[in-house]
Amino acid sequence: MTHAALLVCPTSGKGKAARMAGTVAASLRDAVDRLDLHVGYSAGDTARLARKAVADGVDVLVVLGGDGGAHLGVQACAESGTALAVVPAGTGNDLAAVLGTATVADVVTALRSGSRTPFDLGLVSNGTWFATVLCAGFDSAVNERANAMRWPAGPRRYDLAILAELAALRSLPLVVETEHGVEELDATLVAVGNTPNYGGGIPICPDADPADGLFDVTVVTAVSRTALVRMLPTLRTGGHVEHVAVRTLRAKSVRLAGDNGWVGYADGERVEELPLTAECRPGALTVVSA
Repeated sequence: MTHAALLVCPTSGKGKAARMAGTVAASLRDAVDRLDLHVGYSAGDTARLARKAVADGVDVLVVLGGDGGAHLGVQACAESGTALAVVPAGTGNDLAAVLGTATVADVVTALRSGSRTPFDLGLVSNGTWFATVLCAGFDSAVNERANAMRWPAGPRRYDLAILAELAALRSLPLVVETEHGVEELDATLVAVGNTPNYGGGIPICPDADPADGLFDVTVVTAVSRTALVRMLPTLRTGGHVEHVAVRTLRAKSVRLAGDNGWVGYADGERVEELPLTAECRPGALTVVSA
């Protein structure tokens, strides 16, 4: 028997999740033996309901929402016996993209096949788990701006936020410490990738693999505004890693510090100011993937 819970984040996608909820629930009921329904009307409520579902011993927690809701599902399901599935209904949907679940039909097919896959997670020093990318610097400033914007929806929101933040661009001191050593440099941004994409499909760490037990780290060092503008189109293809100003490395753990006032964002959510440490935990999550 498969006992699942559907956690609906009704405000995701400007109400898209609420409009989809009935259809999604009906589809899931055809694929599981029991389905509990939870509706979270705030981040705190969603987090509480996710923890409750896991405590109730459900086999699968299905999140209907965007990356914010998925992030809360990750917090509850990490290192538990409950697998996580995501039906995308948000703005970026980066975790659903890497899981290959573009629709509820994809989740239903995976549930019927009984497919379960181990998935690495990042664990931040303040106890927050992340599934996709942790970033700081220009990235996190873009995140703060994009999260405050009401228009447009989707990846274009991040594109406009990037352009807006260029006006305040400046490089600042960054310390990157891994098991391989310490690097001190002036940097524009740093991204610690468990998966390739953030910001609605931008492959900032194009070779990151959530099954290899390692982070891929991308650092954009000191660059002029003009140079960064010229680099932006390559972000959509992953070609930015070939730029002379970009440094990449792989590590099991990363400590980010420096006199820069940067704030770390993980899965698009504000985490804490630097310094912070992120550790890759292999197979810490079980996922339902297509």
